[in-house]
Amino acid sequence: MLTLILIGLVGGLITGVSPCVLPVLPVVFLSGGVKSGDSGGVKSGDAAGGQGNAALRRSSRPYLIVAGLAISFSIFTLLGTLIVSALPLPDDFIRWAGLVALVLLGIAMVFPKVQEILERPFARIGQRQVNGERGGFGLGLALGAVYVPCAGPVLAAITVAGATHHIGLRTVALTLAFAVGTAVPLLGFALAGRAVADRVRAFRERQRAFSVIAGVVVIGLAVALTFNVTDALQRDVPDYTKSVNDALNNSASKYLRLGSAEPLQACAQEPADVLQNCGKAPKIAGISSWFNTAGDGPVSIAGLKGKVVLIDFWAYSCINCQRAIPHVEAWYSSYEADGLVVIGVHTPEYAFEHVRSDVEAGAKRLHITYPVALDNDYGTWNNFGNDSWPAEYLIDSNGNVRHAGIGEGDYAGTEKLIRQLLSAANPTAVLPKATDVPDETPQNPDQTQETYLDSARSQSNANNPKDGSLANGTRSYSYPSKIPADEYGLTGTWTVGKESITAGAGAGIALNYNASDVYLDVGGSGTVTATVNGKATTFTIGGAPNIYTVVSLKAVGTGTVTLSFSPGLAAYSFTFG
Repeated sequence: MLTLILIGLVGGLITGVSPCVLPVLPVVFLSGGVKSGDSGGVKSGDAAGGQGNAALRRSSRPYLIVAGLAISFSIFTLLGTLIVSALPLPDDFIRWAGLVALVLLGIAMVFPKVQEILERPFARIGQRQVNGERGGFGLGLALGAVYVPCAGPVLAAITVAGATHHIGLRTVALTLAFAVGTAVPLLGFALAGRAVADRVRAFRERQRAFSVIAGVVVIGLAVALTFNVTDALQRDVPDYTKSVNDALNNSASKYLRLGSAEPLQACAQEPADVLQNCGKAPKIAGISSWFNTAGDGPVSIAGLKGKVVLIDFWAYSCINCQRAIPHVEAWYSSYEADGLVVIGVHTPEYAFEHVRSDVEAGAKRLHITYPVALDNDYGTWNNFGNDSWPAEYLIDSNGNVRHAGIGEGDYAGTEKLIRQLLSAANPTAVLPKATDVPDETPQNPDQTQETYLDSARSQSNANNPKDGSLANGTRSYSYPSKIPADEYGLTGTWTVGKESITAGAGAGIALNYNASDVYLDVGGSGTVTATVNGKATTFTIGGAPNIYTVVSLKAVGTGTVTLSFSPGLAAYSFTFG
């Protein structure tokens, strides 16, 4: 827990001085120096001037602005994903609500009449000046809503909270620590604004004018954020904190996963050719439904005592899982009679993978006959501390986990361990011969890594050479003059979301890859035309999103594939083989 708090504090401090906060700094600086409720100047004379200085020094507005930002940031970070997913609201509802609030607050700072209207609901509980001391808190609340994308090292916490619909103590501690850390440099900027107001005569004598200026800046920030004007500023300024933030993000993800499942994660890091002692098997919990069981009824670890159990985490549109499942199915078919139980825990990576009918169709295409549990709320995933697709956990007849394997490959080694556990459970059993399923795990060490097409995880977009990211919203793109190896470029109109990009007019993708096969996870109705070495192939897309092979070569090699899309198709990711 202490490590997570330290990660949050350091991550917040770094984010508070990163390019991500540049758009809000002018607002924090100017608003921190606006004096409470003063629409005129300060009387001349040393005594009056001294009183004005003292009033400004006593102003708590900078603290209230930063406190409001930290509180709303924490609340929206922890609860925003849950609220938006539970209600019929657009994904960026919180951002738009924050922008509307910023505009209203900015207008109130410019026009006192509007300020009075906004204050009326609070008349019975005392004065709440939008343009004064307590109004700073409201401004901070609005800034916090639009500051959430700067979450940096706590994005792991957001992902966990959104996917699991559960907020744990670790997630809360990390988020609060981050909010405190990021508040420190922002408070410094706000206090600097107050110090300027305290010392500069023009500022003291023209508080009303500076209040109007601050209001205009607030409105300008809202407009700039609405039309993504600030993205250009952030792209042009080198992100000198990126490497540190990436390291902190990885550390945060690691420590959030650990806890009661730490022994399992430790086993996953050990050699997998011998049986391990990884502790008691966690419960299969939070399952929304089952299929391939008697009456689609549930299965529990406790009810399988005396059996050897293989827990296989998978997702139907995961190419790595699709290559592993023939081996899992072969083990189930061969050893079920000897006491092996296989449970495929389907934990969705994408929103469309929550749909039972889509998962059932995917399982049918993959010829899965063993029981499948739909882990839509990540209950079992979290119990096992899992973080990968595919992943396998072998449980002996006494309910102890004896092997934890992450990723593809080494199927012969896993089968050897299955046979050992079956023999230990029933020494008189005569096991059939080992299965013989071709291992199609890619062996190219330089193979292009999975490439996400979304605003949350894109790191290989050549249109944005700074960091390869994509920003939410609808834009027109043009292919960059050069697309580096293992990166992609966009052309035409695309709408970028947190999980996918949706094609508009003239939409296309050019991808430089190193692989023998290229797969595209895509959904919608229409066609995709892939052109490789001058040869064009058109694929008809329909039904639930799924993986399509857009490049299939006989040997590993580097190359470029150019894809053109029908409007309305949604592309999620590229994977390789």
